[in-house]
This record gives sequence, C-alpha cells and structure tokens, in this order.
Amino acid sequence: MKKIARAVLLLGLVSLLMDMASEMLYPVGPIYLTVTLGASMAWVGVIEGIAEAVAGLSKGYFGALSDATGRRRPFVSLGYGLSALSKPLPALLASVGGVLGSRVLDRIGKGVRTAPRDALLAGYATADNRGAVFGLHRAMDTVGAAIGPLLALLYLAWHPGDYAALFLIAFIPSALAVATTFLVRETTFVPSERKPGIGESLRFWRESSGSYRSLVVWLTLFAITNSSDAFLILRAKSLGFSDAWAIGGYIGYNLIYAAAAFPAGRLSDAIGRRWVMATGFTVYAAAYACFALAGGIGSIITGFALYGIYAALTEGVSRAWISDLVPNARRGLAIGLQTTLASLGALVASSWTGILWSATGPRIPLLIAAGTGMAVGIGLMMYRERITPAGMTGATGEQTFRRPGGDGSDSG
Repeated sequence: MKKIARAVLLLGLVSLLMDMASEMLYPVGPIYLTVTLGASMAWVGVIEGIAEAVAGLSKGYFGALSDATGRRRPFVSLGYGLSALSKPLPALLASVGGVLGSRVLDRIGKGVRTAPRDALLAGYATADNRGAVFGLHRAMDTVGAAIGPLLALLYLAWHPGDYAALFLIAFIPSALAVATTFLVRETTFVPSERKPGIGESLRFWRESSGSYRSLVVWLTLFAITNSSDAFLILRAKSLGFSDAWAIGGYIGYNLIYAAAAFPAGRLSDAIGRRWVMATGFTVYAAAYACFALAGGIGSIITGFALYGIYAALTEGVSRAWISDLVPNARRGLAIGLQTTLASLGALVASSWTGILWSATGPRIPLLIAAGTGMAVGIGLMMYRERITPAGMTGATGEQTFRRPGGDGSDSG
C-alpha cells in the first residue's frame, strides 16, 4: 500500500481538533436544550433537522465551486472558520434561538468544507489505498469526538449543570483547527469547465454512471430514517441514566468507531466497498433494535458499541466508494451532491423522529430506523455494480467501478 501523504495526517488533525470542540458540545446540547432551556423533544428534532438541511443545501454548491476554481483548501479553511465562530453562541445567547443559530452557522461551515475536503483527501490517495486514507481520516476525526465528550464530563464533574461555560471553552480547539488548515498543501488538477448550480447538478446526475446514481439512491433512502445521534443520548436518558452515563455511552461509541475506521477502510480496499458497507448497515439495524427494545444498561452499551462498528464500516468507506466512481475534477460535485441529499434526508429523519417520539415514545421511530437499515444492507448485498475493465471509462468519460486492488480510477 502506498505511503499516506502528510496532508492526510494534517487534515486528520484538523478534524480531530474540530470534533473535539463540536463533540464537547454535541452530547450536552440536547440536555442543555431540554433541561436548561425547557425545550420539547420536537424542538430537538426540528433544530437538528434544520441544521442538517442548511448544511446539505450548501455542500453540493461548494463542492462544485471547488471543482470550478481548481482549489480545495480555501473552502476547507473558511468552513472550519465558520464552525469555530458558532461554538460560543449558545452561551452568549442563552435561548432556543441561540442554539438554533449556533447549529445553523456550524452546519453552514460544514457545508462549505465537507465536499472540498473529501475531494482533497481523495486527491492525495491512489486507487489501492483510498479506503485506508478515508478510514484514517475518520479515525482521527473520531478520536476527537471521543476526547470532546470526555472533557465535557470532567468539567461537569467539577461544575455540575454549568453547560454554558462549555460553549466558550470549545472555541479554543476549534480555533487551533482553523490555524492548522493553513499548513495543508493544495493539490493540482485541471478545473472543471462547468459552473456550480442546480442545473449543473441535474446535468451531472444524468451524465454520471449508473453505479454512482445507484449508490446515492441507497444512501439517501437510508438517510431519511437515520435521525440525529442526539436521540440515542436522549434514549439513554429516558431509561433513567445520568448525564454522565448517557454521555459515557456516546464516548464509547466514538472510541469503537475510531479504533475500527482505519481497518475497515483497508478491508474495503482489499475486498471491495460493497460488502463492507452492506455489513455496516446490517450492524446499524442491530444497534437501533437494541436502543428500541432496551430495558437496561446492557442493551444501551451494546447499542452504542454496535453503532460504533456500523459507523466505521460505512462513513469513510462510502466516501472512498464515491471517489472511485468519478474523476478528480468532478469529485467535489459528486461528493457534495450525495451529502446534500443525505443532509436533506437528515432533516426529514430528525423532524419526523422528534414528532413521533413526542407522540408515541422512542420505540416506534427507532424500530423504523432499524428496519430501513436492514433493508439497505440487504439491498447492497444484492446490488451489482457496473464493472468496466481497469483503465476504461463509461460513456460519460467517468470511471464506473474499480476492481479491488486495481488502479482503474483517477488517483488525482
């Protein structure tokens, strides 16, 4: 396997620092919103849904814009900068509106940076180590996601209920993340001649390979029932768990995710993306079934552990798979379009989950999500890619599928 580039490690460090800041707040956010500010579960779902929709609507545009300008890194720096500015807002504006504003600004930043960053990562990879590159990045990102809640727990142990101060403290690692982005070297590629916009996204969708479109459809179907992780924390709380136990379960999920992400990426390089992802969605179904049917601490711990394995098997692998299917100059749009649809799906998922949860309790929405995860896992197992010999392209000039171990896609 080719040596992983220094820029990949730097981008991993950036994500580690930003996720340390974000995840310091993410598990306490719904508790702050419902306990301190007195908001309902429906508000949790609506705020999370709106935030993800805002991110989704911007991901496709900025991904395509990075294709057109021939530059990725400035979008990465700007996106992380906006997310850093969002961190202290809930403390400065202690209201539901302040929380909403913080989440929206944070998600705008995510929308600006996500597709250009993932395209930049893909440009530093080759066909036979792309899964490992994305797996390593997700592992470093998730180490930060484990450190953040742990720091929050330690702080709350000394200052119980003082959630507002955490929003101010989280600005420090997020500012360090922004500074680190300026150490990342830009990749070079021939810019796309097409300008970003809805019309261009539709044209790209029509011209893209059947394999790309099929993968995006499966991922979008999954997204419309995959609600915010905040609901898993609140599910633990609903069973009488303390804040520390609920957040501790989330930390455990992130530790398992971090440990398994790089091996999962390498496994997808060796045996192909499809089987790894199909297994991941099946594990997701088992995780959500544990949360839905939970009656005690054992079920919740099992649910968080399985959820970490699911994330490791799907998050980085899906990005590597999409990068396999398109050339470098179109990866920003390809990744952005898929993440746009996934984020819009998250709006639907978080909104209906919050409303149904408020009306019927947690079991029904969690079982619906489990059923969809199983359906998508089975669907991917039955799915057959359109395979062309290594080095050849489809009618659109894009790579349709890379055989495991082959070098049939643009390495950037």
